[in-house]
Amino acid sequence: MQKKVKLILTDIDGTILPYGQKQVSERCIAAFHAAMDAGVHVGPASGRGQRQIAPLLRGDETCCATALASNGMEVYLDGQRIRAEVHTSETLGKLAKILRDIPGTGLVAFQGATPYLVEGSMEVLARCFPSYAKKAQVADEIPDWEVVKANVFMEGDVVRMQDFADRLHQAMPQLDFDVPQPSWLNMMTHGWNKGSAVDALCDALGIGLDQVAVFGDGGNDVPMLSHVPLSFAVAGAADAAKAAAHYQIGPCEEDAVAKKIEELLG
Repeated sequence: MQKKVKLILTDIDGTILPYGQKQVSERCIAAFHAAMDAGVHVGPASGRGQRQIAPLLRGDETCCATALASNGMEVYLDGQRIRAEVHTSETLGKLAKILRDIPGTGLVAFQGATPYLVEGSMEVLARCFPSYAKKAQVADEIPDWEVVKANVFMEGDVVRMQDFADRLHQAMPQLDFDVPQPSWLNMMTHGWNKGSAVDALCDALGIGLDQVAVFGDGGNDVPMLSHVPLSFAVAGAADAAKAAAHYQIGPCEEDAVAKKIEELLG
């Protein structure tokens, strides 16, 4: 029998935030608050950095006080960062050198919410991730600040990007890469992802995976969806996410996650 849910985590883009929209619905925020009022920890599990998340949640910072940010590289509980995986300057420099020899590729590293172009061209970045290109700055040298969020880009569909991710991992086994969308790769320290970040939160809360519910739609959600028994893929999710999830729900555009949270709360 499923135990009472004590932790709810959801991807943002394409899961609770329809593509093309800038904020989640009021119903989504209401569902988050209903969960918190019921004593359930709830928050996003996103590839975005922590400082990028609150504006998407209608500016409500209480809704991301507990969160997996930067694809699980940062773990937050009640507003405190309880774990952070960091990319070293040495690792970033080695990766930048590899990408320099592969035309049409590039690397961005984030300082807070600001992306810095470490390698590659701004023109290619603009085609791969336009919103980041609009606010990106060019890094004069390999970053020496704490980098928890970094991404590799190259124009290509999901299949081509997965092949590229595999090649990069072979070249740099200390890193893992996944494909959240075409032309874009998340990069994490080896063995770290949304799934392992869920474990970190469970350990901190003293709960088991059978007390967790998770939602997602993309390739970077697969480790989380496959790891947690009560996992849901929204309609229109990537094939890999659908295969990994234990349950299917309606589309993001119809507030399927909010509806399911309301059901879980009874």
